[in-house]
Amino acid sequence: MFLTSFPAGPWQANTYVFAPDDTHAVVIDPGVGAFDPVVRIVDEHGLTVQGVLLTHGHIDHVATAADVADRYGVPAWIHHADRELLTDPGMPGVPMEVLVAQFGVNLREPSDLRTWSGGETVEVAGASFEIVHAPGHRPGCVLLRHRLPEALPQMPAVRELIFSGDVVFAGSIGRTDLPGGDQAAMITSLRDVVLGLPDAAALLPGHGPQTTMAHERATNPYLQPSFLG
Repeated sequence: MFLTSFPAGPWQANTYVFAPDDTHAVVIDPGVGAFDPVVRIVDEHGLTVQGVLLTHGHIDHVATAADVADRYGVPAWIHHADRELLTDPGMPGVPMEVLVAQFGVNLREPSDLRTWSGGETVEVAGASFEIVHAPGHRPGCVLLRHRLPEALPQMPAVRELIFSGDVVFAGSIGRTDLPGGDQAAMITSLRDVVLGLPDAAALLPGHGPQTTMAHERATNPYLQPSFLG
């Protein structure tokens, strides 16, 4: 298994390159400034990209999704509720020409765009990803769950990987004060979805370091009854 990540762009959003069999890869959340690093990683490790998976539609997670998908001629997936953000950043008062000038970003849909609603299982790069809808930060937020076929020697307690986007971070959660954010929906997602995840899951978030569900259940203040009510 090959898995690497790097923080990209002014918002330091994590882009992941994941090859379950060390050969066939998916790229998760290629945001602002992620295109060149993705190409370099793919070339250096001799990977074959087979898909682009997006945890939600914010520009710091999707800015180069079309560039990556179209370079490799592969599909990209996003929740249907966030599809609009692939062409409109949802940043009031910030026209597209400003994004082009400041960040070199020109949003567009990938040539092969597919949408999910949550509850599906997507098979790509020889791996299964369960798509778990978890709105709150954005209506189209999802968790990408990949159950490991066997324990990893370096992480024997971890039995699955969850790419958690901006739903839950190490010690925090995604903000809900941006367009499309919904505090009530976030609390429901945390209580009904996140707290239902197994302790043996590694959480790979959209920002910051990776963590585990066991650690977040015990220490994350936003997963405690005092916050969730």
